Amino acid sequence: MTDVRLLYFASLRDQAGCAEETRQTTAPDLRTLYAEVQALHGFALPVERLRVAVDGAFAHWDDPLRDGSEIAFIPPVSGG
Repeated sequence: MTDVRLLYFASLRDQAGCAEETRQTTAPDLRTLYAEVQALHGFALPVERLRVAVDGAFAHWDDPLRDGSEIAFIPPVSGG
């Protein structure tokens, strides 16, 4: 089991009903972790539309999880 802190922004925060949560997971990588929380919270955005960051630095979806990491799922943001 890996303990991680998840951060949600914009539409993901709205759909999850929270800005952050702590989870225990057996997911081997970031892509699998997102699939878990996508199913849990009903996130509409596919992984291809998101960026992911680990401990404040952009990461790759196939990166392995590290215990105690802070993981941010970042949807596209429009603005002017």
